[in-house]
Amino acid sequence: MPVPVPRQRAIPAVECGQAPAASPDSGPSKEQAPPGTHPAENPTTRRENPTEKREKPTDTSPDTSTGTATGTGADSRTATGTGADSRTATGTDTGADRTRSAVPTNLTVLLIEDDPAGSPIVPDLLDQAGKPIRVRTARNLTEAGRLLTDDVHCILLDLALSAPAPARTSADGGGNANANGNGGGDTEDHDELAVLRHVLELAPRHAVLALTSSSDAERGAEAVAVGAQDYLFRDELDGRLLSRAIRYAVERKRSDSAERRLAEGRLRAQENRRLERGLLPTPLLAGSPLRFAARYRPGRSRALLGGDFYDVVRTPDGTVHAMIGDVCGHGPDEAALGVELRIAWRALTLAGLCGDELLGTLQQVLEHERSDDEIFATLCAVDISPDGRRAGLCLAGHPSPLIAAPGVPARLLPYDNNGPALGLLPGARWPRMQVELGAEWSLMLYTDGLIEGHVGEGRERLGQDGMVEMVRRQRAEGLRGEELLRAAVNEVRELNGGELADDVAVVLLDRTA
Repeated sequence: MPVPVPRQRAIPAVECGQAPAASPDSGPSKEQAPPGTHPAENPTTRRENPTEKREKPTDTSPDTSTGTATGTGADSRTATGTGADSRTATGTDTGADRTRSAVPTNLTVLLIEDDPAGSPIVPDLLDQAGKPIRVRTARNLTEAGRLLTDDVHCILLDLALSAPAPARTSADGGGNANANGNGGGDTEDHDELAVLRHVLELAPRHAVLALTSSSDAERGAEAVAVGAQDYLFRDELDGRLLSRAIRYAVERKRSDSAERRLAEGRLRAQENRRLERGLLPTPLLAGSPLRFAARYRPGRSRALLGGDFYDVVRTPDGTVHAMIGDVCGHGPDEAALGVELRIAWRALTLAGLCGDELLGTLQQVLEHERSDDEIFATLCAVDISPDGRRAGLCLAGHPSPLIAAPGVPARLLPYDNNGPALGLLPGARWPRMQVELGAEWSLMLYTDGLIEGHVGEGRERLGQDGMVEMVRRQRAEGLRGEELLRAAVNEVRELNGGELADDVAVVLLDRTA
């Protein structure tokens, strides 16, 4: 026997070629079930109290062992029998239809419309894979909120609901008043798409299809402008058209959501880059004859700031103070701690502190700001006298700077009195060494990311000796300043066979006679 199907408000299922004709004893169901299932309601009981039936939609599940179907919503009537229907209805139930299991569906659609005479949706909607599309029906926004679960992919909204929107959103739900056509009748003059806006707020991640009459195409276009994925004419629907429109709306919503997330990700990345650029230092060298150059490459992918930090400032007495440091680790927390140490160093330097007193205060800052007691930082600090010929050097577990001069090969400054890294030993001391620079020189401060890169495919690392030889050769080729630093970093990357795993920071100060 043919499967009973709902009557259609627009084009009957038989005329559109999507389903067999409905038998006289069949009636509209609250949720369109796949072919082979038995509808929970008959037309006699539906006509007796249509408002109650639509007030709380149900999804009846046939019991194949006892022949009992129980509604779980407002309509809680129960039909019991083994071969006949004991409800007061004109039709009979053979029991055979109840034993058929429902076919799993890939798509679920929520229809929001308030016509008690029947739904405009044709039955047997199929997705692209040929599986049935499940349809749920709600008369108002209150019912829609209950039925809008995570498995709903698309919402079909009858724009005729727009006029009584305020009554539906009132404290009592406004269901009965709206069913009778009362309440909120003048709201349409203010906003004909009020319910659509409510639905879009209720389900921002769901695709929405608007249903309107063929004589009101302008209203459908306005619905798309407000946020619906598309609009359809109620009086021109057929199963194939509606199925295709649902699939299109779902895919378009997914595409729009993915594009929005991508745009938001790009904005966040741009904001992060602007923030990180702002955290990099601006050297304060006004009035100094020294030339400054720096290169910075974070080890983190797509990052502009790592755990390495540096700064250069000139105090009112003419002394130039330069610093470079490295927080252990490569994540954003280490980068933030490096920025805090750099800012603290600048403030303390401008306040007149230097040497052991300055490093001891920095260690206190690190101990208070670090997220873990095992976090430490290495640091190299140099203060160059106003005449530029001498400098004081403090090392806290950091590699010694490199110095080069005309006619003199590049070499490392003494590092015999190297103190411990900041954060390792409470009450540690960092002696200050006096070094002679000469009349013309280049002083290069760097982090260990420059010397710990591999050389070739083996496990051998460049090391300080390899770096010194590289700089000697590049200076012999006439490279100076920014060009020298760029060539040094690029060659270290090439020797490593790709990007370096650690952060790299290099600072170069030049003094010419």
